[in-house]
Amino acid sequence: MHTMKTYLMATLAAVFWGANFNLAKPVLAEMSPYIAGASRYVLAAAVMVLIVWVKKDAIPLRHWKAYLTLGVVGVFGFNLFFFLGMETSSAINGALIMGLNPLLTAILGYLIVGDKPTTRQLLAFPIGIAGVAIVVLGAGAQLTVSIGDVYILIANFNWALYNVLVKKMMPKEVSGIASTAGIMTIGAIALSVAAGLHGNSLVLPTMETGAALLMMSLGGGVLAYLFWNASISHLGPSKAAIFLNLVPVTTMIIAAFEHIPPTHAQLFGAVLVISAVTFSSISFPARE
Repeated sequence: MHTMKTYLMATLAAVFWGANFNLAKPVLAEMSPYIAGASRYVLAAAVMVLIVWVKKDAIPLRHWKAYLTLGVVGVFGFNLFFFLGMETSSAINGALIMGLNPLLTAILGYLIVGDKPTTRQLLAFPIGIAGVAIVVLGAGAQLTVSIGDVYILIANFNWALYNVLVKKMMPKEVSGIASTAGIMTIGAIALSVAAGLHGNSLVLPTMETGAALLMMSLGGGVLAYLFWNASISHLGPSKAAIFLNLVPVTTMIIAAFEHIPPTHAQLFGAVLVISAVTFSSISFPARE
């Protein structure tokens, strides 16, 4: 795949995900986190299965273990805690906490597949942690952590684990579209079961909420997962991770248009997180 095309896909995936933090607020104003997560991915999975059918492709059932693992971790686990977190966390806080994901991916990559972190990643990790701590704790004297921020941290862990497992478990001989459809279908089923067990009833959203949910499903779901999985396959988790810097930037820009500017603590934390991820991800040519 052409390098510029890969970069463009990674960029668009990050922008779509950044917008998700802003779009989640009107959705959660009308829906429970369980129903929101299930509705989003039932729709996204249906679209992916339709694409597979139109392309006359197939989801190979022999890879069900990989799809089950990736669907539970990357779709169910991430989205359940994402929506639970966004009930009380701000869009900017949520995006900045997720900004630590590349460094967390590097750590899990070492623990799971033996990819040794670079010196830059080891140096950057405590700086990124400090940035997230400033964002979560704020600039005040009270050291309190919102339960929403904790849920976003758990979602962040799930996404970092997904990034590592995609590289390890994604079937190489199967098209990315078919594999993504299989992963999303498993995630949608798991989210629907969780919503049923939680006792939530289906809610018919208003026009505004329905539009936000549709954008989260198609942009932040279907397109973002397709683009991101392809980017990881060609760039690897570490190189693709630098594009996640665009997630909090996108969220803050959209929030500013919504007249919700970032606080000084959020801006300072953003500088630390984005600087740490950039420092850990870029590479310089060796000197002759």
